[in-house]
Amino acid sequence: MRFKQLVCGALRVNAYIAGADDTPEVAVIDPGAAKPVIDYLEANGLRCTHILITHGHFDHIGGAAELRERTGAHLYIHEDDAGMLGSNRASLAFLAAHTLRKTEADRVLRDGDEFDAAGLHYRVIHTPGHSPGGVCYVLEEQRIIFCGDTLFFEGVGRTDFPGCSQRTLYRAIVDKLYSLEGDYDVYCGHDRQTTLAHERANNPFTVYAKQFQW
Repeated sequence: MRFKQLVCGALRVNAYIAGADDTPEVAVIDPGAAKPVIDYLEANGLRCTHILITHGHFDHIGGAAELRERTGAHLYIHEDDAGMLGSNRASLAFLAAHTLRKTEADRVLRDGDEFDAAGLHYRVIHTPGHSPGGVCYVLEEQRIIFCGDTLFFEGVGRTDFPGCSQRTLYRAIVDKLYSLEGDYDVYCGHDRQTTLAHERANNPFTVYAKQFQW
C-alpha cells in the first residue's frame, strides 16, 4: 500500500494520501490545504482520483475545492455535512476569519457505504458527535481507520460547536468503533496516530464517561 501523511494548514490537519502499490492513482483524505498535497502528487508522479472528507469543518476541507479543480477527483462526504462545502458559517470558517473556497460533493455518503478508490476498498462508518456528518473510512484488509476528529490518541473531537453532542460522539465511538473485531491502526485528523486497542483501554473520554450512563 502506498501511504503518506502531510500536515496542512494553520490548524495542522493531517491529510493522508493512500493507494495500492501497483497504481499511480491515490485518494486524498482531508486536504486541509491544497498546495502541499499537489506538490507531493506532482513530485511523485501520482494522480488523485478521490477526495475523501471525514467531516465538513473548514480546516479539513480547506484545500478540497482547489484539489478537485486541479485533478478532476471525485469528492465524497457524508450527506449530513455536504452543505458545509459551500458555507463559511456551517463549516465554521467564520470563527477563524477564514473565507472558504466553495465546492460541492460528487457523491454523498451514508453509514455502511462501500466503494473502491485507487485500488483500495473502503467502508464508511458514520460517527457523528464532533459534526453531524462525521465519518470514519475503514480499510478492512489493511486494518486501518481514517477517523478525522472523531477519535484521537487518548482524546476525542470537540463537542462545543453547533451540531455537536458529547453523548452522540460517545455512542458512535463505543458502539461503532470499539465494537469492531480486533485491532486497527487509527490515523487521526490532528497529532499522532493511535490504535483501537489502546483507545478501548485508555481513552479517558470513553473510560470515564460510563459514569454518565450514556
